[in-house]
Parts: sequence; C-alpha cells; structure tokens
Amino acid sequence: MISFLILSFLALLSAGTVTALSTWQSSPRLTGRRTCLPPYNANTTFVGCFTDETTPRTLNGTQLPDSNANTPESCATQCGLSGYSYSGVEYSTQCFCSHQYPILWSTSSGTQVDTSQCNTPCPGNASESCGGGNRIDVYKISNPSTSPYNPTLPNCAYDPLCSNDVCDSSLSVANRAAALVNALTLQEKINNVQGTASGVARLGIPSFQWDSEALHGVANSAGAHFKTPLGLNFSSATSFPAPLSIAASFDDALTGQIASAISTEARAFVNGGQAGLAYMTPNINGFRDPRWGRGMETPGEAVLVIQNYAKNLIPGLQGGLNPEYKRIIATCKHYAAYDIEDGRNGNDLNPTQQDLADYYSQGFKTCIRDAKAGAVMCSYNAVNGIPSCANRYLLQNVVREHWDFSDPYNLVIGDCGAVMNVYDPHKYVSGMAQAAAVSLNAGTDIDCGPVAYNFLNESIPANLTTESALNQAATRAYAALIQAGYFDNPAEYKSLSWADVNTVASQQLAYKSAIEGITLLKNDGILPLPKTLSKVAIIGPMANATSQMQGDYYGTPPYFVTPLEAFQKGASEVQYELGTLTNTTSTTNFSAAITAAKDSDYIIYVGGIDNSIEYEGHDRPTINWPGNQLDLIEQLAALGKKLIIVQWGAGQIDDSTLLNNTSVNGIIWVGYSGQDGGQAIYDILTGVQAPAGRLPVTQYPADYVNQVSIFDMNLRPSSGNPGRTYAWYTGHPVLPFGYGLHYTNFSVSWKVKPKNTYDIQSLVAVKADPSSHTAPSQGLLDWPSYRSFKGPYLDLLPFVTVSINVQNTGKVVSDYVGLVFISTKNGGPSPYPNKELASYGRLHGIEPGSTQTLNFSLTLDNIARTDVNGDRWVYPGDYSLALDYDSTISVSFKLSGKAQLIDSFPRLLSNITSYEYVGCFTTPQPTLSTTAPNDGKSNDPQVCVNTCAELGHKYSGVRQNQCLCGDSFDASTVPVQDEQCNSACPGNPYEFCGASQYINVFNASVPTVLEPATT
Repeated sequence: MISFLILSFLALLSAGTVTALSTWQSSPRLTGRRTCLPPYNANTTFVGCFTDETTPRTLNGTQLPDSNANTPESCATQCGLSGYSYSGVEYSTQCFCSHQYPILWSTSSGTQVDTSQCNTPCPGNASESCGGGNRIDVYKISNPSTSPYNPTLPNCAYDPLCSNDVCDSSLSVANRAAALVNALTLQEKINNVQGTASGVARLGIPSFQWDSEALHGVANSAGAHFKTPLGLNFSSATSFPAPLSIAASFDDALTGQIASAISTEARAFVNGGQAGLAYMTPNINGFRDPRWGRGMETPGEAVLVIQNYAKNLIPGLQGGLNPEYKRIIATCKHYAAYDIEDGRNGNDLNPTQQDLADYYSQGFKTCIRDAKAGAVMCSYNAVNGIPSCANRYLLQNVVREHWDFSDPYNLVIGDCGAVMNVYDPHKYVSGMAQAAAVSLNAGTDIDCGPVAYNFLNESIPANLTTESALNQAATRAYAALIQAGYFDNPAEYKSLSWADVNTVASQQLAYKSAIEGITLLKNDGILPLPKTLSKVAIIGPMANATSQMQGDYYGTPPYFVTPLEAFQKGASEVQYELGTLTNTTSTTNFSAAITAAKDSDYIIYVGGIDNSIEYEGHDRPTINWPGNQLDLIEQLAALGKKLIIVQWGAGQIDDSTLLNNTSVNGIIWVGYSGQDGGQAIYDILTGVQAPAGRLPVTQYPADYVNQVSIFDMNLRPSSGNPGRTYAWYTGHPVLPFGYGLHYTNFSVSWKVKPKNTYDIQSLVAVKADPSSHTAPSQGLLDWPSYRSFKGPYLDLLPFVTVSINVQNTGKVVSDYVGLVFISTKNGGPSPYPNKELASYGRLHGIEPGSTQTLNFSLTLDNIARTDVNGDRWVYPGDYSLALDYDSTISVSFKLSGKAQLIDSFPRLLSNITSYEYVGCFTTPQPTLSTTAPNDGKSNDPQVCVNTCAELGHKYSGVRQNQCLCGDSFDASTVPVQDEQCNSACPGNPYEFCGASQYINVFNASVPTVLEPATT
C-alpha cells in the first residue's frame, strides 16, 4: 500500500510539464553518468505507393506497433535508427521497416501503383499521406544507423531521450518513470495511457501496444505479429494445449515449464521487433457455467486449481517471482465476476459478497498478491451496479490495498472497450468524458481502447478528473515498462533470438503437455489398441483438424500433427471420411463414412465441439452434442466394430448416450491439445503413452441448462438453482470433477495421516520476526505494522502435509494424479459444500509392481471457509480428507478452539469517494480540526474519506482510530517520511493509519461520480 501512496505523492509533485530542449549538441556529450549521442533523424526519399497484402508483406523486415501519432518521418526515424534502409506507412497507423527495396513477391504485393491510391491522412499530421488499405507509402532511408537497435524499444544512447532521467538505471523505477512523465505534454500523456500507445516521437520513444497475447503460446494480436510465409524468422511459435487441457494434467510444475517456454519465445519476438512486452494473459475466471464460451482459456472450475495455475504460470511468464527485470508483463484477467459472453459489455452481475470473495476473487488474490503479476485487467461487466473499470471498491480497496498491488509498476488495464462501455451500454454516466474520468479516478491506468481515454482532453478541463490522476496512470505505465527492461534492454534477455523459438525442447514440451491432459472417460478393456494397427477408419469433423486443435488466442505453429496424419503414419490401411460437420443436420457424408467403417476393424470417431460452437462473445444455449454427430455415432456403433470416441472441446457435452451404449468401447477427452494433438491422441490410443488426466470441470446432464440461468451468479443451491461446480451441485453429474481412468490399476494407502486433533490458535502461533515479517501468535488483527508488509499472510501458513503410497498393481507404466478433498458438516455455519479440493499432485512413470509416494501439502486456506461478509475463517469442527472423486480412502480430524480469521475481505461501502494521497505529517494539523463520528474499530483511509465527504469536507486524515476532517490543507506543510505513519488501521491491517504523533492526509476534492449503493 505504501509504495502506491508514495507514487501518488510523486504524481502530485509532477503535475506540471517540462518543455523539452530543442537545440542539441552535434557530438556526444556527458549527461550525469551517461554519454549522449546527438539526436538521430532519418533522411528519406519517397519511393512510391505499392500494393501490400498481408501475405507476404511488401516490406518484410518488421512491423512496428500501431501509432495514433504515425507520420512518414516518425516511422522512418524509428526504422533508420534500427539500421533499416526502407520504411513504409500504411493504413494510417501502421509502420513497416525493411533492409531491401520492395520486391514483387507475388501478383498481390509489391506492385507500384499511382500515388492517389495512398491517400489516407496520417494521424500525426493530417496533411501527409500514410498509405491506405493494402497500400503502402515506401521511403528510402539514406542514413540508416550503423549501430542497429531494436525498433520497438527506445534507444537511450541518443538525445533527447538520453538526457532524461528515465534512462538513468541507477535511479528507482518510480523516479525514472516520474522523470519521463514530467517531460510530457498533456496530450502525450493521454496518447500513452491507451492500448495503442503512440509513444513520443520527439523524445525517441516508439509506439507501444499493450495488447499482446500469449494464452498458450505467442498469439496473433494487436501487439504480436507473425511474418509470412511460414519458414521466415518469427513466422511461427510453439502452440501448447489450451489452458483447460493443461489444467487436466494437474501438474503444476508442467504449467511453470510451459509458461517459461512461452515467455522465452515472447521475448525473442520482442527482440525480433514482432511483439510487445505486455501480454494480456492469463484468464483466471472460474469456469462456473458449462455454457460459457471462453472456458477453454481457463484452468477450470476449482478455486485451488485456478490459484495454483496462477502461482506457477505468472513466475514462469515474468522470469521469476521478483526478477530484476520481468521477461514479459503478465496480466490477470478479467476482474471481477466475468464469465458470461451474451451481453457481456452491459451485464450488471450481482454475486453475493460471500461468493465474490470465495469464488470470483480467490484466483485473483493469488495471481496478484502471491504470484506478483505486473498487471490486472478490469472486466466489461458491472458488479453490483458499478462497471468494473469504474469500480473503486474493486480496483482500489480490494486489488491495490487488500492484495498489496502497490508497487510503482503495478497497473490496471481496462479490457478493450470496457471504459467506453461505462457510458454505453452501461449508462453509468452521461457521456464519454465522464466515463473516462470515473475510470481513471477509480484506478484504471490503461484503456485498451479504442477511444475512451481520448476524451480525457475534455474530462480534465471540465474538472471531472485531474492531470495529477493522469500523471499517476502514466507513471505506473512507464514504471511497468521500465521494470520489464523497455528502456534498458537487459543483457539476460536481449540475446534471445529466433534460435530460441520452436526449439526441440519446446516441441517436446508441447507434446508432453498434450499427453498429460488427455483424459480417459470410458474403456471396456479395448484400450490400449495394438501398437501394430491396421484397417482403421478415421471419421469425424475433427479427424483432420489443424487450427481446431488450438482453441482460441492462438498463433501460427511451426507444424501441425493432425489425428489423420498420425494414424496414416503409424497404422496401415487407414481410411478417412468426414462423415459430418461439427454442427449440421445434413447427412450427405454419412454413407461414405459408413462404407469406410464397414471395411475397417477399428473406427476412430473424432468430434465434439470446437471454436464454431464455443467462442468469445458467444455462450452455448445447450450442452448436448451438436448437430447430428450422435446420429452418425449411433449408426457407426450399430456396425459391431471396435469404436473409440475422441471428444474435442472445453465445455463438457453430455456423454450419457455414449457412456450407456455398450457398442461404444472407449472415450477419451482431449480438449484443445495444440500443435502435437494428433500425435498425442495416436500415442494414447495405442499405448505408447498411458492416460492419467482428470476432468478439470463437472460434466452436467443436458437438462442442467434448464434448471439455472447462466446469469444466476450464486454458487450455493437454492429453489431455482441446483448449485454450481462440484462443491455445491446437488444433482447427479454425468461425470464428476476429477474423473479419469487409467490403463492400469493402482492400490493406494495412507503413509502420513493428519493428527486426530489440532488447536486452531496453535496453528497461527508462529514467532514474530520483523526481519522476515512473520506473524505473532495473536493473529492477523494484532500483527505489527511494517512499512512494506508482504506477509506471510495467515492464509498461506502451513497446516499439514499428508502423503499416500501409490502402488501400480497392473501391467502398464503410468502416471497417477491424486486429488485430496476436504469436507465438514459442522465446521462453521451452514450450508456446507459437498467437498472442496484441498490439495493435489501428479506422480510420473510408476512402473508395474513399484510404489511411489505422493505428498499433499495443505495451508490454512485449504481448510478455511468463507462467511457471508467474504471473510475467511478456520472454524472448529469435525473434518474429513478423502482421496479422489470417489473417496477411495479417507481420514478424519478435529479442529478445536476458537474460530480464527485468516483473511478479512474489504467491506463493500454504500458510497466510495475518490481521493489522492497527500502525505504523512506531524500532528496536530490545525486545518484538520473536525473529528468524524465513528467507533474507531472500522477506521481506514477509505472509510475516513467517505465519512468526511459525507460531512462536506474535502480533506481527511487518519491517526490510528481517529478520523479527522477539514475544508483545506496548508500546501506549504512539509511531509515527513512515510515510514513514520506506521500504525496498522483498525479496519484494515493491510493499510496504515498514521501513528500516535503522525497523520496520513488525503485529498478528496477530486470530482467524480459517487458510486451508488449496491443493487
């Protein structure tokens, strides 16, 4: 919290601007500790207007991020500074670089045309032309730099940027960012808090795109580009399985390895000028409802799996938990309660405070607080009447304060269009200027776009927000880039190149991850098939799948191994027929499929759902098998051949008919298995590899969609809701969460059990050690306050480690996944969940006859429950730990003593007033003379600010349990070091409320639309 407050204060100090020097020396000069080269400006000659299709490009060197300030001069200067001899501007905002004169690649690209066809005005200078649609203005650069530099990064060797302290790596990140923001005009600041950041051409800062994607591999997006044709450098990247398929492996270490491989390739793309440093990944919303169109992007429905996915993925993406420089910036999205596509831009969703904390926020807490993600994305929807990106309660009170998202480089990014949606369709405010203002005031630093923050030009003069609020957002944005090495190009990353993309190790990892996520749903003994396989019919809409294997947010892989290709390579006498499409009623291709099946001994049907059925912007109306696929499968089953179903898709579809049909011999679920999906399927079916995946979601009966509306956000069952997820569903699932079969048999037994009884107070009685910030025995509310409180948090304290012996009693080498669930019927208030996942793990390669030990570590959070206020408690009561979905073995224990609060979720206040931090000051302060009426027990900055605002006061101050108000504050008063204000707030121990002789002061005069009462 305090580093956030310091940054706010710095932003206040830097509210003005400094005019950049216009005259520079023509030879290197010394500025502080840096030797600065004179400014570089490209000398250009216009070559002509050329056709330019997307494949291949006329200038095929690199494409820079789009810029809303693009001009031929700024584009040429950036290209020339990077050693390129040609530059080109196209479609207004686009800039391309190349080493060679445009070559006639094909009949559609590189053909010179009349200049009248390049007639789109440049956004940076409307009097100039910046190409057109598929038309590019090309310029020859006569003085390219002989010391080439990455064109997507600023070059701190050259003035005027060199002379700005943003280039001084000896300074703090916050001071460097503030120095740059202090040198920007108002318009330049506005231009650079948007998804397509225009950069600052006069200072040598290139345009930057915040929207790069890397959900399961570097992906095509606004900020990441693939060259064409395939085979060129940076024309492809490793495509791993979709996150839901990765989650099915229940292998957290694998998640970390995948993330590290992805970020290595992403940074190589940065060095190749093909991508940015900020990636809008991961999606850690829970897969609450099976109809949701984006479930494939998530780790599934279980809170613990989501948390562990984030805990392992984020350090892998960012290069460690606290690296000196982030490899890339990861963004946890979409907060909060976003899991509906239909009407998503205007939905007002109303989870209970209990569900908001217990289900919709837990993954974000881990992603932000514990895994240290650099950014968080606010969502399209409103929560309790307030759009997420204008929701100060969510962004300030929960994210920044409660989860300690307070480093100077921590920033909030609005989903693309979400700030605009605050006005339309939410109608939360009366216009775009108001939408921009309330979002900025609430803490949304970057508007992904496309246009909302342009209206800050109206918001600030109208006193709807302030330039200091904009300074704060811009400072956070540049601090994030500094922390990712944007200005420094650190040695550990700048050496990454095309040689580090699509490596053998990455391709092996893609194959391994596809294998580990495949889940066996049915087997009557036919699987595995013979390794020497012949007379096989491959049938179905995904049998020859390529990009269908990727799901969404994907890039160009170096290759695909389709199921058909794998079978053609590994088996003999293989016939292929489409049979039917994913979602059609046409039976045109049935007869050919039946004929092929009759001539074969084995039928492999590859179908299910794909991105034509489930996708962003669309929720499924049903969870049945689509079209006439079941009709075709029924006819194939009637042939009496050996029939295996390979089921595609993330959202589960009701398999009841197939599970009950004795002529369907086996079913495997593959999800979206990535570039090696076909080979993984073949190797699993023929026993080269053994399946050990588990379902990361519940497979509901088809009628579930008629029992509860997708808009009902309640997890707990009610008269119109049978409950959601394995934890609360009261019906009978077709297949339960965690289900998965093997090719072998396992015998399991407890090796280490929990004790019979634990005293709750003893569990939190750890020694207080200021050097390590550990907690004293009194518990959370009595923790001493430290200026940079980082934990350990009580919810992360260890409870117990139990273990099981796993013996392979069968004949096949196999992995094994163990899931431990906790349940109680008297621990805390009712209703009680069916069970909750408390721990899990995966063993690898257990040989027949051998035994391995699997350990399960549980924290206090794994045995805690959430009350109606959103607070997490460890309750006394009787508990049971059970192994796997069918409770193969179980053990009981008792928790005794008083209930212990381990995490207090911020209260949702009826109104939240925006404020700016002024500083820590000695007391008394004469202008803060009114003592606000309160009991002192709930005092914290937001409560005090709100109270004073309701009394008509602009200024407020907190001193321990006191809240003081005033109408003015002496601006000449000199603050003391923030470390002097070190008393934990009674209402929120994660924040500081002055001290006995000191007071934290806040300015609530920032105009804003008051947030309404919860709906």
